[in-house]
Amino acid sequence: MSSKLTDSSKVFPEVGEFVVATVVKVTDYGAYVNLDEYENMEGLLHISEISSSWVKNIHDYVHEREKLVLKVLRVDVDKAHIDLSLRRVNKKEKQEKMLEWKKRRKAESIFEFASRKLGIDPKTFTKQAMSIFEEKFNSAYAGLEEVVEKGEEVASRLKIPKDWAEAIFEVAQQRIKLPTVRIKGNLKLTCDKPDGIDLIKKILIGCKTLRKPRKVKVDVYTVGAPAYVIEVTAKNYKEAEKMLQEIASFALKESKDYGCEGEFKR
Repeated sequence: MSSKLTDSSKVFPEVGEFVVATVVKVTDYGAYVNLDEYENMEGLLHISEISSSWVKNIHDYVHEREKLVLKVLRVDVDKAHIDLSLRRVNKKEKQEKMLEWKKRRKAESIFEFASRKLGIDPKTFTKQAMSIFEEKFNSAYAGLEEVVEKGEEVASRLKIPKDWAEAIFEVAQQRIKLPTVRIKGNLKLTCDKPDGIDLIKKILIGCKTLRKPRKVKVDVYTVGAPAYVIEVTAKNYKEAEKMLQEIASFALKESKDYGCEGEFKR
């Protein structure tokens, strides 16, 4: 998060920054909001910055307690005055900012739960943990995702106490579900040999037990012999496609070596 400090150590947003704010008061000339990420610092959304079209009734656009994504137009540090805009935020910018904000809130929640397990003051622990993770990763949430994916040793490498790493890993594992993709391919196997059924079973077992990257899951099942489905679940399409092709190549090679017939279709 970009920010600047005054002599009084108050943190202000930067001009041009997108912020999440809660509407606290609506007037005829605009809306007063609290900036959620800046300890509820107050800002003003003037009526002229609500919409590109003429605003006849401000209450048709903003409501008290509503959360908005706004763009910072001006910051007067001496007067602690912040001017904001709604009309200068497009749909994509709004979605991206809200997702970033929600992930940050979730990261804070995970650290708060971890602090309770440790018997440490939640506010102090969360602030310190957020700072450590944000320094090492693109965001605290991205760091927690890596902890879930690779284990608590990731947290340990941040030079935090072992009991901290264990508590953070335990809570993050319960609360973060890593994104995955699932792809399928159709495999046809036929074999006219006396032991053909056993050979096909051997090929299919080999497909399932083929060495694969961590967190990659492979399922092979029949949809009615001789048709089978290979299903691969991985964290991204590139990894899933690579694994699927390796399994298909293995199945076709084994089929040929055993004197059987094999065909694969994506």
